Amino acid sequence: MARPRILVVGAGFAGVECVRRLERRLTPGEAEISLVTPFSYQLYLPLLPQVAAGVLTPQSVAVSLRRSAKHRTRIIPGGAIGVDPKAKICVIRKITGETLDQPYDYIVLAPGSVTRTFDIPGLVENARGMKTLAEAAYIRDHVIAQLDLADASDDEDERASRLRFVVVGGGYAGTETAACLQRITMNAIKRYPRLDPRQIKWHLIDIAPKLMPELGDKLGKVALGILRKRAIEVSLGVSIAEAGADKVTFTDGRVLPCRTLIWTAGVAASPLVGTLEAETERGRLLVTPEMTVPGLDGVFALGDAAAVPDLAKGEGAFCPPTAQHAMRQGPKAADNIVSALRGEPLRPYVHKDLGLVVDLGGRDAVSKPLGIELRGLPAQAVARGYHWSALRTNVAKTRVLTNWMLNAVAGDDFVRTGFQAQKPATLKDFEYTDAYLTPEQVRSHTASLTVRG
Repeated sequence: MARPRILVVGAGFAGVECVRRLERRLTPGEAEISLVTPFSYQLYLPLLPQVAAGVLTPQSVAVSLRRSAKHRTRIIPGGAIGVDPKAKICVIRKITGETLDQPYDYIVLAPGSVTRTFDIPGLVENARGMKTLAEAAYIRDHVIAQLDLADASDDEDERASRLRFVVVGGGYAGTETAACLQRITMNAIKRYPRLDPRQIKWHLIDIAPKLMPELGDKLGKVALGILRKRAIEVSLGVSIAEAGADKVTFTDGRVLPCRTLIWTAGVAASPLVGTLEAETERGRLLVTPEMTVPGLDGVFALGDAAAVPDLAKGEGAFCPPTAQHAMRQGPKAADNIVSALRGEPLRPYVHKDLGLVVDLGGRDAVSKPLGIELRGLPAQAVARGYHWSALRTNVAKTRVLTNWMLNAVAGDDFVRTGFQAQKPATLKDFEYTDAYLTPEQVRSHTASLTVRG
């Protein structure tokens, strides 16, 4: 009798934790486990701003999937671009561009999210995101390149545009990105005697009326005060009306010279969700508390791509798309798959939020662990302690801790690594959002397989 085939889509927090639990609980003879991911590492996304700032090396936050002592999962290097739940086939585009049709008995959809964009002129062509390791490395090169080019230029208009940086998005990603990168530019400017530090302008804008509202009014105001003390101009209730190659237009009418626009204004569920034609909640697959997709046999969904009921908060609430929940949903989904294989009842996912941490670089941080409001060094200790403990391997923990210590002792470095290409990269170049099939294309594709079979 053939072994049941379990296919996990996505190597984020949810997908990797699911695979690890399946490997521990199932014997090799019980099931065949496959994982679809373009890269054989788990990215620790919350630390990306520190990679962009050069505090951490890219390898520090890319945790190898092959270091597990129990590793036996088949890793398919590519991305899922369509799912036919009736035929039980997942269409995969490998990193070579070839298409693979992968049958499954159980599928775990944890494809994560992509940067959410809007129909703003020039946005997709001129903005950069902070969602992938390549984007973080690219942004670091780009920011340092602006300092180099401004230093070499005698044109004051060019200098003004190269030394102005705009970050859109007042959530955790945007706030940490602006804070960490502003810090490195102010440290770097000491090495550019031809540049005046007052020429460097950082802007953080958000259409929302408050900065990081999840932190509460008190800590939100503390974070706002830290940013403004560093001369980061924070504008709330404002967004981008138009993005050009060397200027940006705000919705309040301001037109600013700018060659660096970093877009972190929220995320949207992976476009893979749309290929199933299942019910959604704000773009995320609507699932049961057991993380099954109603009406679709053998389909589980979790992480950023799923609207998982938050039973700890009560009826009508859904778990926010955070690493904290994804890391815990993965093992629970694995346990439910094992239960399904063994004919046992499935159990719901329940987790009470542990709080939030925001690292603003240096000694600046705000944290709210278990509802306790912290700022300064205590908040920094909690933030870094949480991130450090959440890293999955001892190798990753050692690398991150070593990087933090080296940066604290030796300071920042301002070396461009060569990731920046001659042609400016766009959001689509990094996140491949135009690679997915439509539901009709998926059904047509799987129907042709049946005919050929």
